[in-house]
Amino acid sequence: MELAHSLLLNEEALAQITEAKRPVFIFEWLRFLDKVLVAANKTDVKEKQKKLVEQLTGLISSSPGPPTRKLLAKNLAALYSIGDTFTVFQTLDKCNDIIKSKDDTAAYLPTKLAAVACVGAFYEKMGRMLGSSFPETVNNLLKSLKSAESQGRSEILMSLQKVLSGLGGAAASCHRDIYKNARSLLTDRSMAVRCAVAKCLLELQNEAVFMWTAELENVATLCFKALENSNYGVRVAVSKLLGTVMATALIPKQATVMRQNVKRATLEEVLELMATGFLRGGSGFLKSGGEMLKVGGSVNREVRVGVTQAYVVFVTTLGGQWLERNFATFLSHVLDLVSHPRATQTHVEAVYSRRCVSFILRATVGSLLGEKAQIAAAKDICQAIGKQMKAVEAVVNDANSENKAGAADIAASQHVMVCALQELGSLVQSLNATASPLIQEPSIGLLETVTSVLLHPSMAARLAAAWCLRCVAVALPFQLTPFLDRCAERLNNLKTSPEAVSGYSFAMAALLGGVHQCPLGIPHAKGKMVVSIAEDLLRTAAQNSRLSLQRTQAGWLLLGALMTLGPSVVRYHLPKMLLLWRNVFPRSLKELEAEKARGDSFTWQVTLEGRAGALCAMRSFVAHCPELLTEDVIRKLMTPIECAMTMMSHIPSVIKAHGAHLKASAAMVRLRLYDILALLPPKTYEGMYIQRFSHIGILQLQPNSASGSGALEHDPSSIYLRIPAGEAVPGPLPLGVSVIDASVALFGVVFPHVSYKHRLQMLDHFAECVKQAKGVRQQAVQLNIFTAVLSALKGLAENKSTLGPEEVRKSALTLVMGALDNPNPILRCAAGEALGRMAQVVGEATFIARMAQYSFDKLKSARDVVSRTGHSLALGCLHRYVGGIGSGQHLKTSVSILLALAQDGTSPEVQTWSLHSLALIVDSSGPMYRGYVEPTLSLVLTLLLTVPPSHTEVHQCLGRCLGAIITTVGPELQGNGATISTIRSSCLVGCAITQDHSDSLVQAAAISCLQQLHMFAPRHVNLSSLVPSLCVHLCSSHLLLRRAAVACLRQLAQREAAEVCEYAMSLAKNAGDKENSGININPFAPGAGSRRDGHSRHQGVNITETGLEGVLFGMLDRETDRKLCSDIHDTLGHMLSSLAVENLSHWLMLCKDVLAASSDMSTTAPLGGGKDEESEKKDEMDDDTMFTTLGEEDKTKPSVAPRWATRVFAADCLCRVIILCENANKAHFDLALARSARLKNPKNDFLVLHLSDLIRMAFMAATDHSNQLRMAGLQALEDIIKKFASVPEPEFPGHVILEQYQANVGAALRPAFSQDTPSDITAKACQVCSAWIGSGVVSDLNDLRRVHNLLVSSLDKVQAGKGSSSQLYRESATTMEKLAVLKAWAEVYIVAMKIKKEAETKPKCVSKSTEEDEDDFGTVDELPPDSLITLVQPELPALSRLWLAALKDYALLTLPAEFATQLPPDGGAFYTPETIDTARLHYRNSWAPILHAVALWLNSTGFNASESVEETAAAIPNSQKRATSIMLNQTPGTPPTTKSLPEMNRDRMHLILGVSIQFLCSPRPEEPVEHVTSCLQALHTLLDSPCARIHIAEDQLLGVELLSVLHRLLLTWDPPSVQLLVTGVVQQIVRAAQDYLQEKRNTLNEDDIEEKENPLVLGEGGESGGLVPGKSLVFAAMELLMFILVRHMPHLNSKVSDSPSHIAAKSHLSEESARLVAATVTILSDLPSLCSPAGCMTVLPTILFLITRVLKETAVKSADNQVPPPVSAALQGIKAIVTLPTVKTDETQKQWASLIRSTLASVLEYSQPETSKPVLDEVSILTAIALFLWSASTEIIGVQSLQNGCINRFKNALNSSDPWVQAKCYQLLLSVFQHTNRALSTPYIHSLAPIMVEKLKAVERNRPNNNLELLAVQEGIKVLETLVALGEEQNRVQLLALLVPTLISYLLNENAFASASTVSKDLHEFALQNLMHIGPLYPHAFKTVMGAAPELKTRLETAVRASQASKAKAAARQPPPTVHSTPTIKLKTSFF
Repeated sequence: MELAHSLLLNEEALAQITEAKRPVFIFEWLRFLDKVLVAANKTDVKEKQKKLVEQLTGLISSSPGPPTRKLLAKNLAALYSIGDTFTVFQTLDKCNDIIKSKDDTAAYLPTKLAAVACVGAFYEKMGRMLGSSFPETVNNLLKSLKSAESQGRSEILMSLQKVLSGLGGAAASCHRDIYKNARSLLTDRSMAVRCAVAKCLLELQNEAVFMWTAELENVATLCFKALENSNYGVRVAVSKLLGTVMATALIPKQATVMRQNVKRATLEEVLELMATGFLRGGSGFLKSGGEMLKVGGSVNREVRVGVTQAYVVFVTTLGGQWLERNFATFLSHVLDLVSHPRATQTHVEAVYSRRCVSFILRATVGSLLGEKAQIAAAKDICQAIGKQMKAVEAVVNDANSENKAGAADIAASQHVMVCALQELGSLVQSLNATASPLIQEPSIGLLETVTSVLLHPSMAARLAAAWCLRCVAVALPFQLTPFLDRCAERLNNLKTSPEAVSGYSFAMAALLGGVHQCPLGIPHAKGKMVVSIAEDLLRTAAQNSRLSLQRTQAGWLLLGALMTLGPSVVRYHLPKMLLLWRNVFPRSLKELEAEKARGDSFTWQVTLEGRAGALCAMRSFVAHCPELLTEDVIRKLMTPIECAMTMMSHIPSVIKAHGAHLKASAAMVRLRLYDILALLPPKTYEGMYIQRFSHIGILQLQPNSASGSGALEHDPSSIYLRIPAGEAVPGPLPLGVSVIDASVALFGVVFPHVSYKHRLQMLDHFAECVKQAKGVRQQAVQLNIFTAVLSALKGLAENKSTLGPEEVRKSALTLVMGALDNPNPILRCAAGEALGRMAQVVGEATFIARMAQYSFDKLKSARDVVSRTGHSLALGCLHRYVGGIGSGQHLKTSVSILLALAQDGTSPEVQTWSLHSLALIVDSSGPMYRGYVEPTLSLVLTLLLTVPPSHTEVHQCLGRCLGAIITTVGPELQGNGATISTIRSSCLVGCAITQDHSDSLVQAAAISCLQQLHMFAPRHVNLSSLVPSLCVHLCSSHLLLRRAAVACLRQLAQREAAEVCEYAMSLAKNAGDKENSGININPFAPGAGSRRDGHSRHQGVNITETGLEGVLFGMLDRETDRKLCSDIHDTLGHMLSSLAVENLSHWLMLCKDVLAASSDMSTTAPLGGGKDEESEKKDEMDDDTMFTTLGEEDKTKPSVAPRWATRVFAADCLCRVIILCENANKAHFDLALARSARLKNPKNDFLVLHLSDLIRMAFMAATDHSNQLRMAGLQALEDIIKKFASVPEPEFPGHVILEQYQANVGAALRPAFSQDTPSDITAKACQVCSAWIGSGVVSDLNDLRRVHNLLVSSLDKVQAGKGSSSQLYRESATTMEKLAVLKAWAEVYIVAMKIKKEAETKPKCVSKSTEEDEDDFGTVDELPPDSLITLVQPELPALSRLWLAALKDYALLTLPAEFATQLPPDGGAFYTPETIDTARLHYRNSWAPILHAVALWLNSTGFNASESVEETAAAIPNSQKRATSIMLNQTPGTPPTTKSLPEMNRDRMHLILGVSIQFLCSPRPEEPVEHVTSCLQALHTLLDSPCARIHIAEDQLLGVELLSVLHRLLLTWDPPSVQLLVTGVVQQIVRAAQDYLQEKRNTLNEDDIEEKENPLVLGEGGESGGLVPGKSLVFAAMELLMFILVRHMPHLNSKVSDSPSHIAAKSHLSEESARLVAATVTILSDLPSLCSPAGCMTVLPTILFLITRVLKETAVKSADNQVPPPVSAALQGIKAIVTLPTVKTDETQKQWASLIRSTLASVLEYSQPETSKPVLDEVSILTAIALFLWSASTEIIGVQSLQNGCINRFKNALNSSDPWVQAKCYQLLLSVFQHTNRALSTPYIHSLAPIMVEKLKAVERNRPNNNLELLAVQEGIKVLETLVALGEEQNRVQLLALLVPTLISYLLNENAFASASTVSKDLHEFALQNLMHIGPLYPHAFKTVMGAAPELKTRLETAVRASQASKAKAAARQPPPTVHSTPTIKLKTSFF
């Protein structure tokens, strides 16, 4: 294949390959040429042009196949248009000669067709350059058109179309000829020719004026005729022609009109013409009446559908604005179509016409109009309905209503009503909440109009009205409850009108059915209301015979609808329902018999309707309340069902007795019975089969002709059922059909459970039925029987059961095999399927082999199409159902036979079926097929290159095969082997051919093949050509193609979003220079057209800037298909996640454009963006633009403003962008950073720079009409607040950037708190409020009050208690709202307390640092922190009560199911028992912050809250009944028996601990981490208060339990934040225990002094020292702490460190881990204090081991000499343990000593320098050693070996090269030397003092260079001074003799002083001051020393003089030297 890639055809390579592969090689070369010519250098092309033309023209006569000729023509034309044109006429003549040739053989045909194609391509590409030669060419083509066969005809017509498009108006002279010749072919036998004619005429009408003036009627009639017996392709082409011609006739194109003075058609004429087609079809107007009667006059369905499509084309061509202006006219015309008697001759036809008209309305109004225009359209529809209804009422009220005309009017009006109401319903539903103006404007009166139709005499109209109401209620849920009430009220008032009973019950049923689409539901009481109405209707049905039927139907309909509300409602009414059901049916056989004997036909009718209704309600119950179906309930249901089955067998005799009009009612009963049986588990009715089967046989005998005739009136119950996905309005099929469908479904359910004997009987009975029926009837019977058998086989396969013994199989086989060669293709398909399923169910190899062999033999011998197709499908199905492994041995034979059949060029049908089967086999065989891939592929390619494109089915199957092959080869396609690359290139060629096919299905198949290829071998799929072609398909009129294109884009965008967008943009850029892609410009008219600067830019440029994303957003407004929309969402999502951060402003602009549409809604300006623009346009309308309105204008302007669903998606995108930025770069949330980055590179873009846009978008969304959009907007607002709250404003320090937007935030929130806002929005808004108040953005109280007042107002609502407000929604909606308010308050309170706490801890620090002059500043700072709490304080008493009540509810609701009986019968404070399941979710979302708030409140009040209100609140637990009264805020007159405060507190503690432990035990993984943290913070806060501490310490098991729960929590939750909180709680528990123990010990000490008991034995471990796991707090705590330590420092675990895999590479602890380890160590060191001395001995070894190991691991030297938290914690711990008071008892003394020694020894051992480890921090280790020396007694540590070790460590430190270490060492030595116990300090002084003196003396020669070194010297001197002070009087002089000379040696003489460094000077000053200080202290000794050395004295004196001289200067300059040392000392002394 690679050899084909050259500019000239590689003829040597071509000659070398086999004959079969040549066409592929040539095609590949042409494909390459097609790409390369455009890009190639012109001179290169011109050089080789001659040779190229030779090669290409040579190919014309080599009989190329269809795809090849297309490419060939395209390349030749391109070559001439790029290179020189002087030989073009020669080539043209050559082609014309070939066309003229008389050779008519089949072999010469491809050459002729290639020549025709070339001619077309030349004219299309070069047009007027070839102008002079065109008459000859056209005549030539027309001549050969007459003699050509169908393939030639369609090719010639396509060429003519291209000639016309290339020449435009220049070809006017030939227009009439072409029209005359083409016209007759519009009714050609071949469908492909009809399509080609339609396309040719469509091109012609662009220029040929006569087509839409003089010839207009003829064109219309022609089109109607062409539509007769047409297929889908023809209908699309012809309707496009018809619609376009009509549109042009109405508003002609401007250029043509300028040339000739044309009479324009009026709208009425045009519509009239179209209507004739719809009503009369192609019969024309000239036939005499007689003939019309003979035909039966019904219009052919294809014609009606085609005309329907033409209407849509007509309106679409004229555009949305035209429709807006002329909607009323259009509507009345379309509705007249349905009311015309010719459209409604039979019921089925009427239904069909209605569907056509509904389609016209949906396709135009639904997609062309924006939301505002749709609302206007809805008004028009309302008026139309009102007008019709008035007419109907006039007829009904007309007393002498004998006049037939009136009755006919009513009959006609019902169809008008149905269409109008369905469209109105669909409109409102698609508008959703934006439709609210429609309902609220009284002038429109939508509701009155619709409800008036509920009294229409016709049932169809009443049902449509009910359906419309359901749509309105679903769109505007706040209307649901009022509607229900209104209908109930009217039902009661108009009980005596049959229409009213029927109509209002329909409406109520419809509304109840819609409830499941309204998340907020309806109040629970409405269920009771419905039941009572229904009961009443059923009870009174018998009272008045005029109403019996309606009341019976209405009653049961309502009960059926009630069931859709689900178990939570039905549960309460079930007993009553069961009773009603039992009473409808007779109790026994005797009663049944008696019943048969009496009653007239009317009673029977009512009885049957009642029973059908009851069964229907049962079916609804079983379908919607599966949870309530217990064994017992099923048993009770079976009684009436069994009775119904018995009754069915008696029905025929009843019908005989009372007349055939009962048949319908009887059929209804049967339908309901089958429906419910199919839903129940089959074992429940095992015994009753045989009776049942007798009916099924009879049923099978109704022929089936009901496609497309679904209508609501066929089955009223569908008004409340869920609509199947993809349908807009439910359309149940007619009763006869439904019964058959139901029986078939039931047969499938029952068959697997029947004995083999019965199966045999059934199958034989079926065979018998088929034999007896004749003709058409036989086909119908066979179809029904096959459906049943297939259904049964499917049932068997699903139940994994077998078909049965040999005779059953035989019977089934005979039945199936007979149909494999039935002439009816549907039956053949069914038979093939059945065969496959049978093989699957039997599952025996021999059986499969037998069947396969039978088909093999048949296929080898048979020659007729029928048996060949049937048996080839049978093979495919066998493989499909048995799977690759089961049918592997037949694979070879099957494949070879099917490949042979597929080559049968004489019969496309055989090719289609065999290729379809082949695809099935490839799919099911999987990898086993790998051996046959090459031959199959080469066959597929050959066929693709040769089969004429008109055989679309063959091409579709080829596409399917290609896809299957690609899947089979799979990931291998990436390989580079020779075979694989051949396979891959063949696949790519195959895709290229199918992509170029004209049929949309084939193109869709090509796209999915490329998608597969891209998945397996992404490198080899060329996106640069694929993406643009996909973009073109996005505006295709075929849904399938759009779906495929979007699905493919979705996959591409997942991997390569950037490339995809880039290539799409390139298409947009090229659109300008390619005329042929002019058609593609349309899709890029972005849905979110940029309205920003509409004036300045030319409209066509819109394409470029929004790119593919804009197109996709635009598609979201037009598309209704769910799958398509979800794929678009995904595609945009993928693009967003990979591109949004780089292209921020682009994506934000996109979202903003879409969202900005919402603000247009409220204004009255047209969507164009303001009135001025519109008027400007009108002024400049000169003749150019006069007529462009035809559609161009609409295409470049966005066709519709973005609809609400798109806007919701845009708001979600906004939130996603924020999240993406959060993960990308910090600068997105930091204005200063962003600005500086922007300065460096202007291309940089950051989110924070667009903050105003973000806020504006969120604001627009949050204040929209649409509730979903409001939710999304509030969510976005919350995200923005949370992410940007802390971003500072660089220009105003101390402020944040969000402050300037507080007005916007307030304004966005306010509407959400209005009275009529749905609860879910209010709940969301509360969340945003708490986020805003808590974010700390606004510090000014008055500004905060605005938002705060919203919360206060909603709190009042909460306090109003239950049942006070009129309810619109389910009770749980109120629960949600109230809890949201409480949660918001809780969050605000938590933040307020946090700020307050920080403020309380701050002032101390502030007062230290602020001097007097700053005082006022300090106070300003302290005021605000409390301000937030002042806002909350007034509400606290009420809040705390509500919070506790909510927590109590939550605690009860979390009880497991088995404690359900303990729940209070009348619900809790905020939930009702009926809505308990939904309420649980709301509690689950809000309990955590509430818990935290309660803990904070209890802690701050110290549990002392006991005013009377509080007491009653606390009394809630003991008397639930009072809960409500307390909620209602009634001050109790006599307080109930209140509990004492301690009891109350204990209850509260139990509540809080219970809730926490229950949650922490097993938080579900999907719980947000905030819940866990809130819960832990609550516990921590709670344990701050002494009361709670005592509570938890008194009951030790409580603490243990809490610890083990926390341990468990740690095992499952990882985040460090959680772990830190856990350690905090553990510490609180341990401290509580400590306090409690201390208390106990103290009391013991006081009491038991006389009894010599030792109080110290108190504590864990007692006297034995044993700790019991599970009961011991210490053990539980250690377990948990050990877990944390090992998690962060795995090598603490000896198992890990010993294992060979463990390598000693230790990572540095992160900051969080370090804090955690520190906290852990601190708690560990607290634990011994909880133990008795013996207990201590048990735990201490572990604790000390852990602490010293932590010290060792974490004491690592750092650059800045910071002490890591774990180290200081460990040092503190060591100190705490060494100084433990409790352990010094006699028994443990020895053990204790050895423990402390070992610990010190290990510390010493750690500090041995090792090579591999990181450098140890000597300071920390020294500190530890000093701690031991300082704290422990000499006898423990005075051991020689330890002493030597310690001294060595100090020596090393003194000699350290690091001045910091020296300094610290001096400090520590100071503390050791000063130790009170001389015995301990003396050895150290002796061994270390000399070294020190040496070191300090050496400083004279080596003066310090930096502050650290200076510090070391200063510390050293201090130690010496201390030694001097410690020494006794007699040794003073020696000691001073060491110190003073050293100090003096530090002094500088005056010359040196001037040049010395500052550090040196500091040293000088320090020495001088010390000397001045020492002199007076020891005057005698000082004199002695100075006298001994006169040179010292002189140095000192000069220094003193100099110093005094510069005193003034020096004092100003020099800080007191001690400052350097204080902090360091302070840090360390804290240990002592």
